[in-house]
Amino acid sequence: MSKPSVAVLGSGQVAQVLARGFKKHGYPVCMGNRDAAKLEAFSRETGIPAHPSAEAVRAAEIVVLAVKGTAAESVVSTLSAHLGGRVVLDAVNPIADVPPQNGVLRYFTGPNESLMERLQKLAPEARFVKAFNSVGNAFMVDPAFPGGRPTMFLAGNDPGAKAAAAAILEAFGWDAEDMGPAEAARPIEALCQLWCAPGFLRNQWTHAFKLLKL
Repeated sequence: MSKPSVAVLGSGQVAQVLARGFKKHGYPVCMGNRDAAKLEAFSRETGIPAHPSAEAVRAAEIVVLAVKGTAAESVVSTLSAHLGGRVVLDAVNPIADVPPQNGVLRYFTGPNESLMERLQKLAPEARFVKAFNSVGNAFMVDPAFPGGRPTMFLAGNDPGAKAAAAAILEAFGWDAEDMGPAEAARPIEALCQLWCAPGFLRNQWTHAFKLLKL
């Protein structure tokens, strides 16, 4: 069975790591960015094509949002007409453009909202799923830990979209756990703050979360 085509939106490390991961695991993948020329060197190195964002989205069945948190709403608002019906894996965290407070990242969202909920409202026909936001980019693809496969938590309103996200995560070496509808993105986004806390405290960045069950 052929795998769905993927467009990764962004140009930073997270976007590049995920794009490489999709290519490694056999997904047809391209990059999308407002300025596709920024990705020319990456495309030459990897063979992954880069296009203007709208063109990349139109060519894809699954879209991965891997842009800076403060830019995400603008990006989704601009592309909303092209996102209808598509699975959108939201790897973004609402990190404010200010330094951490005593080693804790500061967010521009409130405690009873998530960035993903804002994005879903901007593109109501898109099928958003929160994923890939609670670990450093070094471990997003094929993580290897002594305790076995780590857990990636999911949230979203569309069961089919979450099933598609879970299949990708399983292929990438994760155990996927569905935490419920879009509102569950609130605690999932907070996991980024928790993941980063030991890094800021004692320069420990080599860990991931795992859900243990009886």
